Amino acid sequence: MKNRKLVITILLIVVIAGMVFYPKIKPIFASKDGNPGAAAGPGGASRRQSLNVSGFLIQPTIMNDFYNSIGSLRPDEDVELSFETSGKIVGINFNEGTRVKKGDLLAKINDKPLQAQYEKLQAQKKLVEEKEFRQRSLLDKDAISQESYDQIVTELQTIQADINLILARISETELRAPFDGIIGLRYVSEGSFTNPSTKIARLVKIKPIKLEFAIPERYANQVKIGYPVSFTVEGSNTSFKAEVYAVDPQVEEITRTIVLRAMYPNNNEELKSGRFASVTLLLSKIENTIAIPTEALIPEMEGETVYVYRKGKAESIKVTTGLRTESLIQIVDGLKFGDTLLTSGILQLRHNLPVVLDTLMVD
Repeated sequence: MKNRKLVITILLIVVIAGMVFYPKIKPIFASKDGNPGAAAGPGGASRRQSLNVSGFLIQPTIMNDFYNSIGSLRPDEDVELSFETSGKIVGINFNEGTRVKKGDLLAKINDKPLQAQYEKLQAQKKLVEEKEFRQRSLLDKDAISQESYDQIVTELQTIQADINLILARISETELRAPFDGIIGLRYVSEGSFTNPSTKIARLVKIKPIKLEFAIPERYANQVKIGYPVSFTVEGSNTSFKAEVYAVDPQVEEITRTIVLRAMYPNNNEELKSGRFASVTLLLSKIENTIAIPTEALIPEMEGETVYVYRKGKAESIKVTTGLRTESLIQIVDGLKFGDTLLTSGILQLRHNLPVVLDTLMVD
């Protein structure tokens, strides 16, 4: 019984001693736990409220407003070759995939009946010319009337018209290259019958080559004839430069876009028509401006604000924005060169909150 009372007495003494000495030893244990600012002493409360942040030194920047689009490469000239008349093909004078010059004879249709008519008309013309010569001599001597001579002249003119018609029909039996280019695969063979709807081959000209793409209608007034564009094609890291030479005057109603065409010299014919292209347009370039990272801008009901570092504290400033790109935002009003913009801890920042600048980035 005595031992029990002794134990209870000792426990009570320990509890009372703990209540008396705990407030004095608590800061020591807290300091050992590694909590800076938890130790007692002057300034401890302010150190607990400080926030470690990163800053960005604002300097003059060049901002480029790019617009990216997709397009396709088109040949400068492209035609499906076919004859203007019907007949049997008696000659094919080109090899597939080769270069041809304007005016080269590519294929020929049988024209023997037309050639026979042409020879007949030539013989008739010779006889009428001789007759016209004799009639002119008689007219000079007043041996015949003017009316008789006019009839001979009309007959000669009629024969000449028939000859011109035959020559035109003969030319229709010849398929000639309308421009310099590369001829593709042929779809007929010698001896086959053809007509105006029969496709013989395709002729393309890819020097220069056209780039066709579209932009939203809001940029219609910014892109004019001669506007420079750059583009790349799949499988190549080379950036090609072209110039806009045509702008469609009508906006596409479904997509609300405007179609443009640019021209690339393609002197080495390294680019082929039909390829996909990634197009980049430089819509505007602003020099010596203030540009900040997009993550530093805070949208609010009253407007947009940022935080800057001033005398060890975070200061909230309302700003007016301008051009926006994927990573930067132009600040038109509110900031000046040399300000230190706070870029981390944005959600925890408050006006006049003490901060510690750990990192300062300089662009």
